[in-house]
Amino acid sequence: MSELSPKLGQNGTIKNIDSSSTVAETEDIDFSKLSERPRPLTMERQRSYDERSFLSELSVGIRSGFNTPRSAMDFEPHPMFAEAWEGLRRSLVFFRGKPVGTIAALDNSDEELNYDQVFVRDFVPSALAFLMNGEPEIVRNFLVKTLRLQSWEKKVDRFQLGEGVMPASFKVLHDPVRNSDTLIADFGESAIGRVAPVDSGFWWIILLRAYTKSTGDSTLAELPECQKGMRLILTLCLSEGFDTFPTLLCADGCCMIDRRMGVYGYPIEIQALFFMALRCALLLLKQDDQGKEFIERIVKRLHALSYHMRSYFWLDMKQLNDIYRYKTEEYSHTAVNKFNVIPDSIPEWILILCQLMVATSSGMSALPGWTSVGFAWELVGDMPLKVCYPAIEGHEWRIVTGCDPKNTRWSYHNGGSWPVLLWLLTAACIKTGRPQIARRAIELAESRLVKDSWPEYYDGKLGRFIGKQARKFQTWSVAGYLVAKMMLEDPSHLGMISLEEDKQMKPLIKRSASWTF
Repeated sequence: MSELSPKLGQNGTIKNIDSSSTVAETEDIDFSKLSERPRPLTMERQRSYDERSFLSELSVGIRSGFNTPRSAMDFEPHPMFAEAWEGLRRSLVFFRGKPVGTIAALDNSDEELNYDQVFVRDFVPSALAFLMNGEPEIVRNFLVKTLRLQSWEKKVDRFQLGEGVMPASFKVLHDPVRNSDTLIADFGESAIGRVAPVDSGFWWIILLRAYTKSTGDSTLAELPECQKGMRLILTLCLSEGFDTFPTLLCADGCCMIDRRMGVYGYPIEIQALFFMALRCALLLLKQDDQGKEFIERIVKRLHALSYHMRSYFWLDMKQLNDIYRYKTEEYSHTAVNKFNVIPDSIPEWILILCQLMVATSSGMSALPGWTSVGFAWELVGDMPLKVCYPAIEGHEWRIVTGCDPKNTRWSYHNGGSWPVLLWLLTAACIKTGRPQIARRAIELAESRLVKDSWPEYYDGKLGRFIGKQARKFQTWSVAGYLVAKMMLEDPSHLGMISLEEDKQMKPLIKRSASWTF
């Protein structure tokens, strides 16, 4: 959430609320005001947050003759930057002569796995890198191709999936005899655990908005096929059932974590994607009869979802102390302990975590606690960035992961370090005015990623070990670095993925008193 969120005043006008406002005061955000048509992103060249020091540190020469980013760079980037672009271009997948995506990894040591496919979620950082480099064609091709795959019949064990489900991945099979290409999509029928990809549809909408924002071209989003595709996705996630919460219920394994891992059906990363996708759809849907119906449903859901997430997913010391003093078995609509939380169930690590987050005074800003210096380095360690914190240890990890050997403590999805998250860390740091944290994290990545052959993830509490089952030359590790680097050098790129409509202002970049630690 933004540091200054729009709120309706008594006269119906939008005003800003201070970051220290209570949850109840943020309930009245008027999301209906945010359904205006997306404005083109002005990609004028901007200097980075600390031009002199940044340029002096990036004075190493780059290999000649390589197609470096087309933005008007007036400095020589780190040599790893050129190598990353080479790796990203090697991962391109072509369908009938046109680029349609990037494969998950160039490490094909285990052919039975699907790392040779184009994953929707994996392609997102690649797509952003190409958009930032002024190459939107591949992104447009990808959006169109996956949209056509959405219309395919989708069955898992004789059960037909919803019409709006997007594929988890696809691959291109080339027949050299007939000189023809064929697309093969996976909607979960080949996945580990046979689970459908909840996040693919959300990423598709988010990427469509990023493409529209970057290019200023709304013709793709306004195509009837794209409008229908969005409505089908929204129909799936806005449908009513027996659920009493506005959050999105997901089957085990449908979120990033393969096993249950304690998310209990409502993983926070899916709720964040859900929120972002709804906000993007609000900007992309046409104001026709069908579009207006969905816009009304989105606005209602956003009000409920925003309040629910701020009230029940957010923890600070005050709220934690309130929970600690909860009474149980309360009945009636006046109950304070609405979900009958047993105070003795609060794990010790939550207490430690909230204490670390007190280091910042940002209140309910976008990512308040962990973008403080102390807590950030708990997450970064020697390789950015922890996928979750802290790790589940002892006998507990065996119970909640089903004894999954990949998910031992500080490994894989149980506290492992994933370089792809570098671009998200950088975006958050720029938006909250702490680019020095991103800068230091990028330097750490530059010291190891090439030497370690761009691994998928790292293990260990500090991320010092290449993951025990990590693939090498992982494309989204490469793309995550490129996007982080380009965003930090030119913060205007943040507009592709940031909902700056919240504040109607440019990304927050303020000079720190110290750029080193």
